[in-house]
Order: sequence, then structure tokens, then C-alpha cells
Amino acid sequence: MAMQLPSQRGKGRRAPMADINVTPLVDVMLVLLIIFMVTAPLLTAGVPIDLPESRAKPLEQDQEPVQISIDDTGAVFIDREAVPQAALAAKLDAIAAKVGDNGKPPQIYLRGDQTLGYGKVMQVMGELNRAGLNRVSLVTTSQTGGE
Repeated sequence: MAMQLPSQRGKGRRAPMADINVTPLVDVMLVLLIIFMVTAPLLTAGVPIDLPESRAKPLEQDQEPVQISIDDTGAVFIDREAVPQAALAAKLDAIAAKVGDNGKPPQIYLRGDQTLGYGKVMQVMGELNRAGLNRVSLVTTSQTGGE
């Protein structure tokens, strides 16, 4: 970015600048970067649940599992959608009817709030068993703090 000095022949005439000012572009890109950095962690959160801790290793899966969450009030959610207690059996039957490529029903991730009573979790697990969904994994947080 050298400064162009007027030539001796063309006194008073300036040559047009051919440089592009990238400062506004950099400003916009930095703002977008900050926006994505702030919103990315919010996109992964589903139903807010205080999960218990465990030292178990995470499972490795090929297909996307169905997540069933029970919050601290006992409300049941299937993939972030609230399900009334009366409609739970019908929803689980519909999930059990979806057989994967391996001929098995889908994997279920059961997330229960830490403060929730044992009876409510067992009630949902009983409904899962009745529907034929026996591939159930209980989700916990690791003791290092990640899920």
C-alpha cells in the first residue's frame, strides 16, 4: 500500500486508488464470529435436566437414538416435545413400530433429573418395556462435567 505521489507532468491530477478497504469486512466477520460463538452452545441444549454423575464410558452409535427426558416436575418429553402421561403409551408404540436397518427398534436414551423420584423413572421404563423398547440407555453426566 504505497502512497502514490503526483507526477511532475500531471500537476494537480491524482491517480485513482485501486486498493480495497477491508476494514468493514473484517468488522462484520468478527461480529458474526461472536454471534456464532455465543449461540452455538445454546443450540445443543434440549430439556433442562440436572443429570446425575457417573463414571461410565459414553456409547458409540451409528443411528440417531430417541431421547426421552423427565424433568424435575415429572413431565415427560420425547425429543424435546412434551408428552402428556395419557399419550405416552401411544407415542412409545409408534416409536417401537419404527424398525431400523438391523431389524431392531431404535435405541432409547432416557434422561431423568437428579432430583426426580425413583418411581417416576421406573414408571417410564415400564412403559418402554411394555412397548418392546428394550434398548434403553440411562444418560448421566461424567464426573469431569461434560455430558
